[in-house]
Amino acid sequence: MRDGAMPATGKVGEGPGLVSPEQAKQLAAFCALNGIAAVKSVIGDLDKVVRVVKVVGFVAVDPSFFAVPGVVNGASELFGAAFGDAGKHARSAVGVAALPLDAPVEVELIVAVRD
Repeated sequence: MRDGAMPATGKVGEGPGLVSPEQAKQLAAFCALNGIAAVKSVIGDLDKVVRVVKVVGFVAVDPSFFAVPGVVNGASELFGAAFGDAGKHARSAVGVAALPLDAPVEVELIVAVRD
């Protein structure tokens, strides 16, 4: 969500009426930013993040689209830029038939924090 609305909806793929892989990669990065904001809202100070442990990216795909990991790279690259070595993580990239609110991308993360 951005300003209370979905910035794009639909399936990811190549062709008319589909969310392009490049746009989907940007949406994955935006999902990562939202995830960082959620972490900050809970722990207060992002300096408490010890490591991004795991990232799971879900991509709503057109049946002919198979480059799901490239889309989720948008989130992984952002976590690396934000947290450096602590942003290196285990990851799953999953293509799905549909996501809530017709979102093209959803990103879930687990972080380790110190007190």
